[in-house]
Amino acid sequence: GPVASEPGRALAPPPALADWRARVRQDPQHFLRLCAHLDCTPDIWALHDWSAWLTPFTQRRGRRFETTFFLCCLCEPPPVFPDLVEVVDCQWSSPSEATESFISKEIWLAPPQFYEIRRLEHFASLSDLHKFCLDRELEGVERWLPITLLTADGTIQLLPGDEMYLEDSNYLENLMSTEKKNEEIMKEGKKFHRIVMYNRHDYNIHVTVQSKYKHVYPKNYVVSKSRL
Repeated sequence: GPVASEPGRALAPPPALADWRARVRQDPQHFLRLCAHLDCTPDIWALHDWSAWLTPFTQRRGRRFETTFFLCCLCEPPPVFPDLVEVVDCQWSSPSEATESFISKEIWLAPPQFYEIRRLEHFASLSDLHKFCLDRELEGVERWLPITLLTADGTIQLLPGDEMYLEDSNYLENLMSTEKKNEEIMKEGKKFHRIVMYNRHDYNIHVTVQSKYKHVYPKNYVVSKSRL
């Protein structure tokens, strides 16, 4: 496809957006009619595969998802019109701003979102990020299923490559547990790829393994206890 060498720009929203949105929700075929009406083609080539996560097992009959993250680089924030059903609000933040908002409990991030926000901290500029996406375009992404380890004072989500991660179908529907505390477990190991969670707003990321598929992993991130 026609991949742009520079970040793109968003089109202005179509007139009667709410009407078109309602029609598309009712029948996806209306999306093609919308494109024909506007004489445009969705720029799917601007979407870059970034990561894929499966919801880890936490409890029987709990809702689980397969979530794929795509990345799109734009020169300026596009206008956003929440549908007030699935999306109720929108906020543009840098990775560091999002991290601060999370720690200060202004927003909440699920572990995969926090991990991805920290991963984006590697890039000093939007153009650096865009170039990185183009350079690894053909590599694809690895789909991850975190394994949940319940500890005496929190939870650890183990990711592929971690020394405690087990490629075992048993953990598709089961938890690991220990009577040890997070800190004890951290002192015992060396090969880490994990998110250590003490509560809903205190996540630490520990990575000592090499990334795959020309991707980057987040740098180690530990929240100072004085911040909490």
